[in-house]
Amino acid sequence: MTERLPSLNKHLAQEVKVILDENKAERHLRGGEATRRKYKEII
Repeated sequence: MTERLPSLNKHLAQEVKVILDENKAERHLRGGEATRRKYKEII
């Protein structure tokens, strides 16, 4: 996605990059929350 899209559509590639960077920055938070919920259900 990040390799081919810029050659096809630069504007769309920039928009997608912003979204992907945001998700990448937040994914450790989502994973931590999922783990917290998992162990809360066990106890």
